[in-house]
Amino acid sequence: MTGKGQSEPMTYWCEWAWLAGGPAANVLVETDGGRITGVTADAGACPPGARRLNGLTLPGLSNAHSHAFHRALRGRTADQRGTFWTWRDRMYRVAERLDPDSYYRLARGVYAEMVLAGITAVGEFHYLHHAPGGASYDDPNAMSAALVRAASEAGIRLTLLDTCYLSSGFGPPVEGVQERFSDRTVESWAERVKDFEPDREGVLLGTALHSVRAVPRAAMPTVRDFAHTRGVPLHLHLSEQRAENDACLAVTGRTPTQLLDEEGLLRAGTTAVHATHPAPGDVARLGRSGTGVCLCPTTESDLADGIGPADELAVAGCALSLGSDGHSVIDPFAEARGVESGMRLRSEVRGHFSTGELTSMATSAGHRALGWPDAGHIELGGRADLVTLSLDSVRFSGVPLASAVLVAGSADMREVVVDGVPVVRDGAHLRVSDAAGELSRSIGELLEAP
Repeated sequence: MTGKGQSEPMTYWCEWAWLAGGPAANVLVETDGGRITGVTADAGACPPGARRLNGLTLPGLSNAHSHAFHRALRGRTADQRGTFWTWRDRMYRVAERLDPDSYYRLARGVYAEMVLAGITAVGEFHYLHHAPGGASYDDPNAMSAALVRAASEAGIRLTLLDTCYLSSGFGPPVEGVQERFSDRTVESWAERVKDFEPDREGVLLGTALHSVRAVPRAAMPTVRDFAHTRGVPLHLHLSEQRAENDACLAVTGRTPTQLLDEEGLLRAGTTAVHATHPAPGDVARLGRSGTGVCLCPTTESDLADGIGPADELAVAGCALSLGSDGHSVIDPFAEARGVESGMRLRSEVRGHFSTGELTSMATSAGHRALGWPDAGHIELGGRADLVTLSLDSVRFSGVPLASAVLVAGSADMREVVVDGVPVVRDGAHLRVSDAAGELSRSIGELLEAP
């Protein structure tokens, strides 16, 4: 388990639990050492000494794509007409102001909010590496260490996706705030990442290639080989914007997907984030290669990115996971519903994904994408991640239990156990007692900074 707390033997009695076949009643789940050691359905009444979990208990939810510092912009760009690119200008102004201490405080609040929403593992797509102007901190990985500390104290597992970012767009060097993102050369990036060894349990160091516009083709093999040699996840932004596709075609004569495929970056263990605007043939390439796709519907809607072809990607063989990306909301249920509603709006046809498929996107698929394949299931030997929804809200009245994912929200989360350690009880975070206040203060301090 990450951070404070010990995983002691414990038995949980679940009024309802989401098992492989869907909801089951009166489920006894035994845990020890952060693992599930027993699962018994139809176990009868809650036995003495067991922790009673009323409602529907799900496997831990996953957030496969996060930029923690974007949370500071929630609700602050709605008055601005524009596109992703105009929004990015505001995001850069936030990035200019962060340092390791302020990033730790902000990220601790963001990760606490995630845990309160039932998220037990997050993939942090981390590219804010250096001090203003691009100078290294005394500890070159100080910003990474701040994120690890924040996740540990918030009680969430972390896959830190250290991101290579070298260009402002297909060749030109980084400029302005982008200097904070860049190690200047891919060799310097690899050397810095190699030297970072998180000293906490529940942390996995993965890699990321920001995008085809930010990493020159000649540098891509180094990122690819770094991930492959270490056997860690590799994530990358892909075709989030049509402008990226157009620029890539103009410079290389290839779509971003084609370019990445030719360089061997598309494979099992790689997750493409967004894939909103694939060209004809790109979907088949992604599926054949075993590349997963992380969809972020609430952010893609917030930034007016468009609606990606989730149904086609799934049919092609891409495992679909979910992320909250810019954190316009942090609610895995909203992301799951967003996938289905997006397909309905795009096709004018209902019923693209079953509730079971949407639940898998929010649980097991995301954990696999983050390098935690033993999470996301309530089954013998799996990680002891249990998250319980209260069903007392009028919102659930008359709703079939198997359809809970279609109506639930993060506010319905009442209990969260991560690697066998309780982190949320009765809707309250046990470690970050004033998560709302801490988050408000950290954002206020950040936005008021000179």
